[in-house]
Amino acid sequence: MSETRNADWFAEKLSDKSIRGIALETSAMIRAGALPVGTKLPAIRDLAFALGVSPATISEAWSELRRQKIISGRGRNGTWISGDRFVAKPERLASSGNYGEGVLDLTAAVPDVSLLPPLAEALGYGASADNLNSYERSRILPELEAAVRRDWPYEPEAFLATNGGYNAVYTLLHALVMPGASVAIENPTAMRLLDILEDLGVRILPVQCDKDGPLPSSLEAAMKYRPVAFLFQPRLHSVTGQSVSKARLEALGTILAGSDTLIIEDDGVADISGAPKHSLGGRYPDRVIHILSYSKTLGPDLRLAVLSSSRAIVEQIQSYRSFSAGWTSRILQAAAAWLLRDPRTEEILARARSIYQQRHDDLTNALRARGVELDDGGGLCAWIPVSSEPFAMVTLAARGIAVHPGAKFSILPSNHIRVATGNLSERSSEVADGIALAGTTG
Repeated sequence: MSETRNADWFAEKLSDKSIRGIALETSAMIRAGALPVGTKLPAIRDLAFALGVSPATISEAWSELRRQKIISGRGRNGTWISGDRFVAKPERLASSGNYGEGVLDLTAAVPDVSLLPPLAEALGYGASADNLNSYERSRILPELEAAVRRDWPYEPEAFLATNGGYNAVYTLLHALVMPGASVAIENPTAMRLLDILEDLGVRILPVQCDKDGPLPSSLEAAMKYRPVAFLFQPRLHSVTGQSVSKARLEALGTILAGSDTLIIEDDGVADISGAPKHSLGGRYPDRVIHILSYSKTLGPDLRLAVLSSSRAIVEQIQSYRSFSAGWTSRILQAAAAWLLRDPRTEEILARARSIYQQRHDDLTNALRARGVELDDGGGLCAWIPVSSEPFAMVTLAARGIAVHPGAKFSILPSNHIRVATGNLSERSSEVADGIALAGTTG
């Protein structure tokens, strides 16, 4: 049964009547248990009157607590204490289950570890990196910069090594985007990107996609809200497996002309894609931030990505990083540079790329044989339309197959499932049978 605390009760407890003070003192009462989960908060106008402040002051204080996900609800139904934990949690990622033995887990679109290059020799080399164990906050090792410049899709002013692709996105958004600002992003998109944006407290503007990438008309509609940034995957999409065409990239660039919107290109699947690298960086070098992750190609334990942008933007991102790690391990940077120079790495990657494509095609061809119409794609997963997400999830679970519901990758209504194919070396027919039974829309 829920409790209620009236405005007079709050007025006695709150001594600091500033926005920050009300938020901090209320959060302290929640942490101490004086406001347990389920408590209904007084109406904003009633509390404002009791405290002698404006309703806007209470509204702003509540907005901060709502951003922390410890209060919820608004409007006529009131506001409630919904949580007593103050540690941020990536809700979409954290809701992934541990399915145990006997379940075919096709939720994680990750590389097959047997197809990654061996790291022993590279790490041995990395242990002799220049300036090792220095506290100097260097942005990127010169040898890694030289290695990535060879086939970077444009000529940028500056590079920065980061601790993986999502670390790059998290860091740059916190460095450059204020809470409450608008950010346009592909729909669907990686669930961890949505977790980052939702935790930051921005307004998310979904940009719909087709087989060629983000739809120009949808981006144009989003631009009416003057987004601070547009975040998209410029090559192979990590959820749909579709690639952005050259013509579509140019059309998106035209829509972005005349704005000051930051253009964030997240190439997270990287050279798992056989498509050539491309970017709007040559067109808008002063506001493109291009990110290339090496987790899927060289290995996630290298914890490495490289981003490029203007010197001014890289300096802002680096300044924010100085609050924490400050620089990316020189050992890992040198190891990555060694791998990128080693001819065997491209041979290993070419083989992996072929196998991943075959595994993807085995599932999609099996689905087509069962009457499911799908676009061609690639990468480490398949995005499959279904009549009902809940029914599809239950049906597949009953057959011992775990996949992700499309809702995790979208802020709009979705009837899809995402099926990881990177480690699906066999059992494609069995999975296709289960998906067909689950009721596709094909």
